[in-house]
Amino acid sequence: MDNEAALLSIIMFVCACGVLLCGFPVALSLGGSALLFGLLALGLGHFDASFFFFIPQRVFGTMTNDVLLAVPLFVFMGVMLERSKVAEELLETMGKLFGKLRGGLGIAVCVVGALLAASTGIVGATVVTMGLLSLPTMLKRGYNTELSCGVICASGTLGQIIPPSIVLVLLGDQISNAYTDAQREAGNWSPEPVSVGDLFAGALLPGLMLVGMYMLYVTIVAIVRPKAAPAIVDLEDADDPKFWGNVFHAFVPPIVLIVAVLGSILAGVATPTEAAAVGAVGSLMLAGIRLDESHGWPIYLSALSLVLMLVLSSTFDLRINRDVIPATDMVAVVAAAGACLVLIWGILVCLSRTYQQGILVDVNRATLKVSSMVFVILIGAALFGLVFKGLGGDQYVKDMLHSLPGGVWGGILVVMLVMFVLGFFLDFIEIVFVVVPIVAPALFLLDPEMSPVWLGVLMAMNLQTSFLTPPFGFALFYLRGVAPPEVTTMHIYRGIIPFVLIQIGALGMLAMFPSLATWLPKIVFG
Repeated sequence: MDNEAALLSIIMFVCACGVLLCGFPVALSLGGSALLFGLLALGLGHFDASFFFFIPQRVFGTMTNDVLLAVPLFVFMGVMLERSKVAEELLETMGKLFGKLRGGLGIAVCVVGALLAASTGIVGATVVTMGLLSLPTMLKRGYNTELSCGVICASGTLGQIIPPSIVLVLLGDQISNAYTDAQREAGNWSPEPVSVGDLFAGALLPGLMLVGMYMLYVTIVAIVRPKAAPAIVDLEDADDPKFWGNVFHAFVPPIVLIVAVLGSILAGVATPTEAAAVGAVGSLMLAGIRLDESHGWPIYLSALSLVLMLVLSSTFDLRINRDVIPATDMVAVVAAAGACLVLIWGILVCLSRTYQQGILVDVNRATLKVSSMVFVILIGAALFGLVFKGLGGDQYVKDMLHSLPGGVWGGILVVMLVMFVLGFFLDFIEIVFVVVPIVAPALFLLDPEMSPVWLGVLMAMNLQTSFLTPPFGFALFYLRGVAPPEVTTMHIYRGIIPFVLIQIGALGMLAMFPSLATWLPKIVFG
């Protein structure tokens, strides 16, 4: 291996991180650093210019990747649900449901955070909404300021580990490529494919475990320090006959959407991209109903038509390009066509309502911004990865991890520590696209039997802490922006410390018991 080229690759990595910390755009930082060092190494005779010719192929592969199509669809679903006030209704209802318990408001925030994570997955929207609605109420009711800030920030980041999660979509693509490359290098030319659906199934139990640990911590604080999380004794809404109807109204829509999206993936009915499309349409229909509940029958009818289409497609052969079509199948085809027309009508009604209220334009604009950012970063990361590999940096990292004491566990520990520290300064997208493609193949070569699902979920849970760790934890910024004046930055920083420690504990449990991540995918997908 060319030691000078490997040294250049490490310097390039450090420079890219430095430029990112200076606030330059991620895609330009990665692509610019790679191009600069690639040309420098080419002039010094340490780089093969043919690597540059692979860039168009990488870009085209990124733009035509079916898995990554789920990103804009999930973003659309999350933003649309946030605009349709689902979170507000959930928070108000859960606060009334759990408020009479010690620590009840904190537990309600954890439950709502988990539900929003499984239905929206947008950390910023979740933290801001809960910060605006829950934080003033918790402070007014005598809750400890640090505890209130910590539980809101931590619950708001659950969207990074509980599927459907954009982190898992991006990690699934990177882990799949790294695992395939490592298996082929090890001599296995037909490795088992790793899908985003596998990661979704693998992350479900660890995500729910984390929610349970948050709730347990709030309960313990409420018992040990009753004044920090008091019960609310003046809530009478739970005795109102209409109260349980309100609970049903708040719970059912997000639960139905979660079942439709996750259930279709886990049941093998749809791929993650197809399920994301279902979620996007479902969130649009939910927003249409919320905007005018008195005239919701076209949307309810379209939802029933969707169920009818699913039943017909699973019961009859709806192919029309056959020479002979039985009469029963023909009737089913006509019924399915009619149901399809009704569904289109319902979607058009929803589009009209959301457009007239100005919601559709805002949602599309937000989706376009986030999706453009992700795909431009992908292009910059592809250039960075090509130059890094051309300089022999991947071989250098592999040799370094293989030489660490402790074997595979030593390598995993170092990688987890590096990702945890980088999370203090870099966004999760930057870590996924820069660090994971470099270290994941080396870890798989250390242990060819290592479960890619387990490693992916382990990395996802580690990356979740990047939203909570100062100085650049985004959840902290989001809450700081909407917190009342009496809440200081130090209140927020002190409040998240126990929850960061809880996440580290959960990470340790997942490392010690890989079956937490591998059991459900084996049960569901065999």
